[in-house]
Amino acid sequence: MGLRTIITIAALCGLVLALAAEPVRAERRVLRLPMMGEIPTLDPGLAEDSSSIEVIEQLFLGLTDFDDDTSEVVPELATHWEASGDGLSYTFHMRKAVWSDGRPVTAHDIVWAARRNIDPATASPYAYMLYGIRNAEAINTGKIKDPGKVGVKALDDRTVRFTLAHPAAYFPAVAGMWTLRPLPRHAIEAHRERWSEPEHMVSNGPYRLVSWQRGNKLVLRRNPAYYGAGGVRIPEVHYLIIPESSTGLAMYENGELDMMGGGYLPVPSPDIPRLKTDSVLGRQLTIAPRLCTYYYAFNTARPPMDDARVRKAFSAAINRQLLIDKIVLGEQQPATTFTRPPVFGSVPPEAGVGIGYDGEQARAWLAKAGYPGGEGFPPVVMMYNTSESHARIAQAIQQMWRRELNVRVRVENQEWKVFLSTTRRRNGPHIFRAGWCADYPDANNWLMEVFHPTKSTNRVHWNNAEFARVTERAQVAQDPAERKRLYRRAEEILNEEEAVIAPIYFYTSVTLTKPYLNMKLAPLGGNHIRDWHFVE
Repeated sequence: MGLRTIITIAALCGLVLALAAEPVRAERRVLRLPMMGEIPTLDPGLAEDSSSIEVIEQLFLGLTDFDDDTSEVVPELATHWEASGDGLSYTFHMRKAVWSDGRPVTAHDIVWAARRNIDPATASPYAYMLYGIRNAEAINTGKIKDPGKVGVKALDDRTVRFTLAHPAAYFPAVAGMWTLRPLPRHAIEAHRERWSEPEHMVSNGPYRLVSWQRGNKLVLRRNPAYYGAGGVRIPEVHYLIIPESSTGLAMYENGELDMMGGGYLPVPSPDIPRLKTDSVLGRQLTIAPRLCTYYYAFNTARPPMDDARVRKAFSAAINRQLLIDKIVLGEQQPATTFTRPPVFGSVPPEAGVGIGYDGEQARAWLAKAGYPGGEGFPPVVMMYNTSESHARIAQAIQQMWRRELNVRVRVENQEWKVFLSTTRRRNGPHIFRAGWCADYPDANNWLMEVFHPTKSTNRVHWNNAEFARVTERAQVAQDPAERKRLYRRAEEILNEEEAVIAPIYFYTSVTLTKPYLNMKLAPLGGNHIRDWHFVE
């Protein structure tokens, strides 16, 4: 798997932020965290965005998890597991755990969750992540009508076995994803779509849901039924919905937030130079690599973005380094490929794969597409989810396209939940802002699971037979060198030959943290707030 290759980045991302300063008041019991927009769902089967996944991490346990320091797969609800000799089955042995209403958490809850989330009637947006399990794809696509035929079986109350469609050395990482987390069948069947409301929610993680004022605040409280409750040192967590980073920074400086950035509400980029030089705030600011890629996606179903020459022109017209130096300001790294190094299967920047900034080449590509000097280019829309930082980036790139290509692009924004829905549609915006963070550290999670024509969400509505074939071969290949070669080829097709996306930069984690909060950022998935504490 090559998990050891990301230890350095994971360690940086997991930097302990316990700076010497005034101790927290003894009566402090509430952690205050800002979220950029509405939290769309708390149903693990329906989650697809980072905000939902962050809160779900506090509420629901997976069989496995990731170590904050090494990014290696570690036991969580499982105590241990073993793989069959042929790599086609994994058996997980579970610890004793209970739901927040006192009922036991069993292997049957995992089987039920897997069947429910693979059932096409559930419309789980991440169901494709389960396609490595035997019959999962056929069930989800309607070829097999019985969800009970998925390759997941409870051998007894605390032993669950997964039978795979093909060997997958990374499966223990997938087993901890939210789509495979056990669910409270009794609560879901009793309350249906309202089961995740505070008055009905039954969970098994370190926290439980207390209140949820949509668009305003979500409150979690320590779950006394959690098997590790004695080690949870922050009794209550408040997620505050704050659409604007400038407002969040003012609240942070006024003592109304305990941290920002690091996957929560971004630190406003125009303020980063000031923060770096501030005698107090400079000591609370950290910048470290983050396993995410910021990119613009082209809707290949909508002309003129159905023409690869147009897409190439738009990608080549983006001056990524200038954008980082003048607009983003967070020490990010320009990106021309999708999989963020050093994730296994990523292509190092020095390999030269992808399309870099080249205005002359951009104009030549646009002319070959039939729009010399931008003449006759039709109206197109670029959409981003509401955010001050996304707005600044969109405006800068809009100007680059105007200057380099002589084309006018209309920029629009939508709130997060609506944006997610709009950008799924074939008649959605021509171009849209997107970001991807690793669910597990393997290029399969980036290439196959984001852009495969049938085994991913495929928001770009793209169908390339070679890309599909290459990523499918890489998924099942056992030789690491062969897998790397195949993933490089996939990156060439995606970013260079077809230019389905315009990678812009590899993220950094720009974080402000109060000196009294001792925390680590999780390099993968939601943060482990159960391990954080206030310095008394």
